[in-house]
Amino acid sequence: MNLVSYLRRLIWPSILLLVAVGLLILDREVEQRVGLSVRLAGGVVGCLAAAWLGSRLFGLFADRRRRHKRPYPRLFRDLVAVLLFFAAVVASAALLLGQGLLGALAGSSLILAMLGFAIRNVVADTLSGIALGIEAPYRIGDWVEIEQVARGRVIEIGWRTTRVLTQDSTYMILPNSQIARRRITNYSAPKPQYRAQLSLKLTRELPVDTAKALILKALRQARVIQADPPPDVRVQELGSDSNSYAVRFWLSRFERDVDCRDEVLSLIDHAMRQAKIPTPRMQIELNRPRSAEIDPLAHDAEVARVFAEPSERKRLEA
Repeated sequence: MNLVSYLRRLIWPSILLLVAVGLLILDREVEQRVGLSVRLAGGVVGCLAAAWLGSRLFGLFADRRRRHKRPYPRLFRDLVAVLLFFAAVVASAALLLGQGLLGALAGSSLILAMLGFAIRNVVADTLSGIALGIEAPYRIGDWVEIEQVARGRVIEIGWRTTRVLTQDSTYMILPNSQIARRRITNYSAPKPQYRAQLSLKLTRELPVDTAKALILKALRQARVIQADPPPDVRVQELGSDSNSYAVRFWLSRFERDVDCRDEVLSLIDHAMRQAKIPTPRMQIELNRPRSAEIDPLAHDAEVARVFAEPSERKRLEA
């Protein structure tokens, strides 16, 4: 946006503010000639014009910041405009009703409380959207993961909802109150580069050093993951039948996550098959239950006891 466009956005608010200032300055002359005071009208017009001009100036500041840094979300700019106009309306009401500023604030607060109770669900989503806009855990264009809800790229941040486009091109509209209660993982902040990790299990007979060398040799052929910083392998667990490894590598952008994981796993599988390394097998040990075990000495003692008792001996002879 060039300088002429910036000036066009400021023309009408500036003209309206100058008109309000003129009404306040020429109030006595107008009252003497016409017999009508324009002081209240000038004050009301001045408050609204100042709020309008302030919101335009903040919008221009946000647009200029977009060139060099991450842009402000639309919700944050709308919030600034709403606060400015709310202050202008309260000041105008105080002038028209002849009340002080505290009285006007008390009356407006009571009205807002009644409206908030009637539309509490909408208010909850809106307040959550304001909190998200102020804290800015994500911006438009960021790849995020909202715990147990969605995983994708943020398309738009509104007052009540946030719109996310998933990797499957599914358009999801999520209430802000639902997002505020979840854990948010931002894969695009502070930088789009991040490290991913895969868990891998190999047979126990394969030495750890040999397994690491095979995996790293396979990853040198990768083309999608980043070579700098280089990938690495860490041992997570030594088991009775298999060892667990963590394969860590760096990605330049989140949208390459699926392709990178596919390439890494395919290269590792090809290297293991060429080296003829068997897959880990689960060892199952069968133990006879204690109730099924028979002690020979106890068995002979029980037989002798039975035949020693007269009643048992008569029953067996019959």
